[in-house]
Amino acid sequence: MVNQTDLELSDGRRLHIYDTRADDAEASLAVFWHHGAPNLGEPPEPLLSTATERGIRWVSYDRPGYGASAPHPGRDVASAAADVSTIADALGIGQFAVMGHSGGGTHALASGALLSERVLGAVCISGLAPFGAEGLDWFAGMAAAGAAELRAAARGRAALGQYLTSTEFDPEIFTAADRAALAGAWSWLGALAGRATEGGLGGMVDDDLAYVAPWGFAPGQISPPVLILQGGQDRIAPSSHGRWLAGQIRSAELWLRPDDGHISVLNAGVAAMDWLLERAKRG
Repeated sequence: MVNQTDLELSDGRRLHIYDTRADDAEASLAVFWHHGAPNLGEPPEPLLSTATERGIRWVSYDRPGYGASAPHPGRDVASAAADVSTIADALGIGQFAVMGHSGGGTHALASGALLSERVLGAVCISGLAPFGAEGLDWFAGMAAAGAAELRAAARGRAALGQYLTSTEFDPEIFTAADRAALAGAWSWLGALAGRATEGGLGGMVDDDLAYVAPWGFAPGQISPPVLILQGGQDRIAPSSHGRWLAGQIRSAELWLRPDDGHISVLNAGVAAMDWLLERAKRG
């Protein structure tokens, strides 16, 4: 069961929150889930049953501009850490772990960098490196459609909005392994992505703009344990991005799955949860 509520922030914004904690249950670890783009904050359904078995409590939220969360104009990646901290305070959670997929992986890293005293471990799945990262050919290995979208973002809001409204989704951004995952255990993800854009593209636009702008922190600032989980065939966040991040974060461990793409790599999600539990015990 996933409980949903709205949290009013001091700046007047509203965040829509998800929480799997039952009133009579004690969790061994709270994990904040950061969703990709476009998507909603519902915790990862394919992992819920195994998470319950392990005593993991999922907490998540619709990023600003998605679902029932109010927009946050001009937000950067770092702003996610402040939102997570506020939600944790409201729920009475002291320390926690973070896990994110795709653009959510990037936002999960923000908590690792800026909430180091509270974060017990972070998992970044299929995440991007900072735009213009030194020594990285940032667009190399991306599918043409994904690269074109982010190039448009780099030109500004107007160019990105025009691109998104004048082009159709290109299924070639996914590998055969991705399509199999979306047809099977991770079909939930595709359905959620469709719902995420029902209210418009504002959240997606703000995400894309944040990816190609300064993040508000450097990966080298991150001190809690980090797992970088990347598919070797990923056409959205190429494996070179995962290797770059792992090289910049002193506390990082890289799991590179050579045959996986952007979605199919999520099949390692249970192993990633176990990794977090082990690091939380050490912490």
